[in-house]
Amino acid sequence: MRVLVRRCWGPRLGSVARPGRPSAQWRALVGLGGEDGRDARVREKPPWRVLFFGTDQFAREALRFLHAARENKEEELIDKLEVVTMPSPSTKGLPVKQYAVQSQLPVYEWPDVGSGEYDVGVVASFGQLLSEALILKFPYGILNVHPSCLPRWRGPAPIIHTVLHGDPVAGVTIMQIRPKRFDVGPILKQETVPVPPKSTAKELEAVLSRLGANMLISVLKKLPESLNNGRQQPTEGATYAPKISAGTSCIKWEEQTSEQIFRLYRAIGNIIPLQTLWMANTIKLLDLVEVNSSILADPELTAQALIPGSVIYHKQSQILLVYCKDGWIGVRSVMLKKTLTATDFYNGYLHPWYQKNAQAPTSQCRFQTLRLPAKKKQKKIVAMQQCID
Repeated sequence: MRVLVRRCWGPRLGSVARPGRPSAQWRALVGLGGEDGRDARVREKPPWRVLFFGTDQFAREALRFLHAARENKEEELIDKLEVVTMPSPSTKGLPVKQYAVQSQLPVYEWPDVGSGEYDVGVVASFGQLLSEALILKFPYGILNVHPSCLPRWRGPAPIIHTVLHGDPVAGVTIMQIRPKRFDVGPILKQETVPVPPKSTAKELEAVLSRLGANMLISVLKKLPESLNNGRQQPTEGATYAPKISAGTSCIKWEEQTSEQIFRLYRAIGNIIPLQTLWMANTIKLLDLVEVNSSILADPELTAQALIPGSVIYHKQSQILLVYCKDGWIGVRSVMLKKTLTATDFYNGYLHPWYQKNAQAPTSQCRFQTLRLPAKKKQKKIVAMQQCID
């Protein structure tokens, strides 16, 4: 797939310093010593010693590019590469750990960050606020590969919110980490790509992970110059991309349009299935499809007085049709105790209901909005652009 890329920049951070050494502003932040603002351990050019922080598939791609650069002895960009990741209940660990072990890279589990000497840190989808003391251990600070066009979608789930809100453009930003707040540091490099129509978050993640990994290598090739030319993020246009909770997956039939429901499905469907209520039972909608015009013209649909949540089995296409705020969505399979096709659900639940309640209005046969208990603390679903790969 060809991807059109353009650069987008905010206002300048400050005047351009001489390439080949950290700027006075950066030297002041990290407290570098020496008469000219440098000490003996600061390298002015590659190869760099890198400590990488990451967890998921998006981060794995950045680590893969760093490892390839380390293995490329002709270019001499990376001298040392070590990895920090989060603990995982899986014995294999998260994708970043799996790759590090496979590639025989030293790997630490947070909060262990090793004790070696490094020139620069790199973060991608790590989800932890790094302390100022940790940042200051790196002469060139810590870079963040963030999959959005900052300041839009600061936070842990930018790709999901890009799809959820129907953004026509996505992006990747290479920025400097600043202590105490997420995603507010100066922009070193930023590029945008059009979001393919009907793209899922997982599909968009694959595009942005490759873009971000390439951008990271580009920044590292000219690291001091990139730092000196950093630009502050614009003050306008900032939005936040919070983690996804179980409540996000509950369809609100009276409030959400078919387009909003499909965007929700494309954004989080591979992390947590969309949920609704059927006769006091939670039911998960596994496979959503758009409803074509020939089905919508069926007299069985047009002749009925419907309310949001009304569900009808369409025999010819073998899908469930569910009415929402402005139209219909199609469902091919659901989970109610076990996974059922639309036909199975009709035969086992819808048809028996119609036989038992022949005199009842069809509006009683419907899905209802599932409202999770407010007092029950909902477990956050870590949206790893985010950790399900």
